[in-house]
Amino acid sequence: MVTTPPIGVLILAGGEATRLPGKLQIAAGGEPMIARVYRNVSADRETVISCNATFAPEIDAALPCPMVVDRWPRRGPLAGMLSAMGAMRSHFIFVVAGDAPFVTSAFIDRLATQWRPGDEAVVPRHRGFVEPLTALYERTAFLRAGIPLLLAGIGGPRPVLAALAVNYVDIEDDERVFTNVNTLADYAAIHEVLS
Repeated sequence: MVTTPPIGVLILAGGEATRLPGKLQIAAGGEPMIARVYRNVSADRETVISCNATFAPEIDAALPCPMVVDRWPRRGPLAGMLSAMGAMRSHFIFVVAGDAPFVTSAFIDRLATQWRPGDEAVVPRHRGFVEPLTALYERTAFLRAGIPLLLAGIGGPRPVLAALAVNYVDIEDDERVFTNVNTLADYAAIHEVLS
C-alpha cells in the first residue's frame, strides 16, 4: 500500500437509461438520486459529473460541481469517462455510476488503502464480477489506454483494464455498494431501504 494524493470523483450520468428514463432525477431517500450520489462521494474532493446534458434547474442547484458534456455522445461509459477525466486535475480518479446510491466516500478511502506501487487501477471484484464503474484509476494511465480503444469503437471500460496494471480487490462484505438502479424493480428495492 502507498499513500495516494487526493482523489477526485467522476460521476457517470450520461447514459440513455432506456429501461428507466429519468432515473437519476427520481427520489432516493428524499432527494434526487444524482444529488444523493454526489453528496455521498464528493466530500472535499474534486468532483465532476459526466453527462449528455444538464439536469432540471432545481437538480443542477443541488450539484455544485462542473458538468462535462460527453465529447463523444452516445458512445457508452468509456466516452464519458475519457471526456471527464480530460477535464480533471486529480492524479487519481474514483469512477462511480450516477445510479449507485450506496457508494460512499468511505468506500473510496477503502479502495485507496489497496493501492500498491506500480498500480494504475484498483478495481473491485464482487461475487467474481469485475466492477469497473466503482473503481479507482490513475488518470493519465486511463487516458493513455482508453483513447485508442474508444477510437477503435470500444464503448465500455472493461477492455481498458487489459491495458492497465490493475490491482483487483475482492470485496464480499458490502453487498449494497454494487447496487445500481436500472429498472422499476431495482428502484422499488432501493426505495424501500432508503425510505
